[in-house]
Amino acid sequence: MSESYTSTPAGPLSPSEERQWAMIAHLGVLGNLITGFLGPAIPLVIYLMYKDRSRYVAYQSLQALIFQLVWWVGGGILTGVVWAITGALSAVVIGIVCIPIACAVSLMPLVALGYGVYGGIQTNQGQDFQYWLIGSWVRSTLTG
Repeated sequence: MSESYTSTPAGPLSPSEERQWAMIAHLGVLGNLITGFLGPAIPLVIYLMYKDRSRYVAYQSLQALIFQLVWWVGGGILTGVVWAITGALSAVVIGIVCIPIACAVSLMPLVALGYGVYGGIQTNQGQDFQYWLIGSWVRSTLTG
């Protein structure tokens, strides 16, 4: 006896499911605390899974992905570069003046963490959260 399984396309997400997945995409930034670098994978997977089922989830998850790449990954690289320059310049005393700047740059990933959690809270409450500078670019990319 042969059984046939057919796959039915999944329908659109309910508003509560949209809020839930958008929140999880933004809170993916917390994955960086555990792994150090896999946080962007969470919004990427959510985007790929739900981009055809919900424009809201696609927008929020793509926004969270780009934000994390810029602030977490980019911030981490910039922090390493600034500390390397500060260390090199410390040999000639100028680097000591650079230490406060290097400390400030080191806070970039922490700022990203707080902003990502804020975005998760906003989307969970059903608000259309938009990251500064990134949100409008993502919106125009998705609609264009």
